[in-house]
Amino acid sequence: MNFGSSFREVIRMSVKYEITSTAIGKLARKFLETNSSVILLDDGTHPNLAEMVVEHTPDELKEDISVGDTLTVGKQKYKVTRVGENANDTIRENGHCTLLFNTTGSMPGQIEVEGGSVPSLMQGLTFSFTGK
Repeated sequence: MNFGSSFREVIRMSVKYEITSTAIGKLARKFLETNSSVILLDDGTHPNLAEMVVEHTPDELKEDISVGDTLTVGKQKYKVTRVGENANDTIRENGHCTLLFNTTGSMPGQIEVEGGSVPSLMQGLTFSFTGK
């Protein structure tokens, strides 16, 4: 049976992690504007951090995020260029990581991506990591 190239493409681009923003902290937009970064955290996990983060629906990390994967934020796509040594673990624990857009960092919980302009943050925005 021949499933064709579109079926192979779907298998190759499997969703590893997909979340939807539920709240945007007052400082989250400022961090994006000044540092090109977004801090993600499961909804309600750390209320004391709510002003600094984008809270989101929980999801299970189905497979580790790795260099070469694609991050889709709304309709914008970015290529993953670095995954901090602890990023996959903190995503599993409480949906936490810091996304860096078109810039570099050195913290172990950061994921660097490159592509178009930084996204506009809004409630209901989907973040999806897919495999190579």
